[in-house]
Amino acid sequence: MSDADTNRSGSDPEMTSINLRLSEAFLNDIDASWREEGFNSRSEFMRYALRDAVKHPGLTRETWKSIAATEHELRTGDAELVSREEVMAGMEQSPEDAADGE
Repeated sequence: MSDADTNRSGSDPEMTSINLRLSEAFLNDIDASWREEGFNSRSEFMRYALRDAVKHPGLTRETWKSIAATEHELRTGDAELVSREEVMAGMEQSPEDAADGE
């Protein structure tokens, strides 16, 4: 977490409150996620998630949706974990190779 999230810097960062409308189901998913991931609060989790989205603009909306879907499948037992080596090997494939199943 950053100093802004945990206030390790010793000074209060200037914070602004915002309102956000979410479906009840999505809010329930967020609440389960921040608790499971060990965040101190929903706000801390949301700041972290938003910071990731801003710092990594190259990740498309579809990529974020895929990550969220995979995390959900892992939590519900509908997916299997893969090793770092398997992920790295998959990243080294060209899109054409992956489409051909190579």
